[in-house]
Amino acid sequence: MAAVSACSSDTDEPDRAAEVEARLQTVIQKYDVRAVDPTTLGAPSIDDPLSQLGKKLFFSKALSGDQDTACASCHHPSLGGGDDLSLPIGVDAVDPDLLGPGRRHQSSAEHWDGGPTVPRNSPTVFNFILYEKTVFHDGRIEVVADGIRTPNSSFGTADPHAGESLAAAQARFPVTSAEEMRGFHFAANEGDDARLLLGARLRGEDGELDQVAVDNWAAEFAAVYGAETQPVVSYQRVAAAIAAYENSQLFIDNPWFRYLNGDRHALSLSAKRGAILFNTPAADGGAGCTSCHSGPAMTDESFHVLAMPQIGRGKGDDENLRGDHGRYRESHLPEDKYAFRTPSLLNVSETGPYSHAGAYADLESVVRHHLDPLNALENYDIRQLDGEGIQSESLMYTAEESILQLETLRAEDKSKLPQVQLDDGQVADLIAFLQALTDPCVQDRDCVSKWIPGPEDTDPDQLRLVAKDRDGELL
Repeated sequence: MAAVSACSSDTDEPDRAAEVEARLQTVIQKYDVRAVDPTTLGAPSIDDPLSQLGKKLFFSKALSGDQDTACASCHHPSLGGGDDLSLPIGVDAVDPDLLGPGRRHQSSAEHWDGGPTVPRNSPTVFNFILYEKTVFHDGRIEVVADGIRTPNSSFGTADPHAGESLAAAQARFPVTSAEEMRGFHFAANEGDDARLLLGARLRGEDGELDQVAVDNWAAEFAAVYGAETQPVVSYQRVAAAIAAYENSQLFIDNPWFRYLNGDRHALSLSAKRGAILFNTPAADGGAGCTSCHSGPAMTDESFHVLAMPQIGRGKGDDENLRGDHGRYRESHLPEDKYAFRTPSLLNVSETGPYSHAGAYADLESVVRHHLDPLNALENYDIRQLDGEGIQSESLMYTAEESILQLETLRAEDKSKLPQVQLDDGQVADLIAFLQALTDPCVQDRDCVSKWIPGPEDTDPDQLRLVAKDRDGELL
């Protein structure tokens, strides 16, 4: 590729800075680069009653089978909307209230084999409302012609119970996963049986439940929905409330968007050089990142083979029943084997570890993988990660298979992963730009506190997750 020049510091002469500024403005105009326009989104406020109900539900362990896990256990606002782990520890944690590094499985937990039981990295729920096409790493929830398809409907077919948004559809499924929230002793059926029983639990009904939450949720739901329709509490309404809460988490006041909106001092010189690299196609001498990370949300919401390291259990797709074939599991198209959804890069500095299995702990490592997947796999060291016993049995086998798949797609001109070379200075500039995609609010506990229940919030079932880190500090 034609090298894009880069300097290693922000001590350039004023005329050099002016040249970079002019080049960036040219790139922005040429490639029609835009910031997210929040006025087009219809995002609910966190202060709306439905969002407030969703917040309380999101932090309640009543939604897990054994009442030891909340949605926030894997998607906490103080942890970038995720859990700061490569692979989640859902049910059966040693300390259910300890989140992030240091969270471990009980050694007596069912199906535990020494490492995490959830096979994929927990994606951030920040800016969920920006997704328009699909969610989950393999896109098993996606917009189709007549609605939203979910794992409860066949491929390409809308699920009539999906709800009104991708967030509402997604909120129906963690509670049905044994490893994530359902546990191994609650509801033999993984789908509607679990949801029906959870609705009954929140209504204070007995039935087949071992534990019943305190019957205070009815008043919370009635305050939002009214008491006229029965039952006032249903899982469909639980999902709608959680969706409102998630969709209120709009964190887009970042330096890059401020720059695009006219603040020419919002970016460092290094970040400006990185922005030029990021937004310039490889054919025009750039890094070509927007071939996949396109649009204001910085994702095409499509699926691409990057040959990322396969750690953890995976989905049981390789010869050792450990690998993960990604989108292929849904589409059954040969070119989709080892393809995973492009994540949004907004707030990316706070949403690691990175990849579908959380294989990389820092931005530099994942950027360098994009530049040279084969070299990255050959030199991959799982010891960079915080995690006890993360499984690596499929690492080498999957590496060979996924690299072969990437090479095949490139030979057939079906890969969008650019083949470019960047020097260390350019990599540093690119990382500076990526860091400029973070809204300072998500780095400030006081700022994100609006999305975390506090003493002023009612606790309808006394099962609220009060999260702490491994040092005992409240999150």
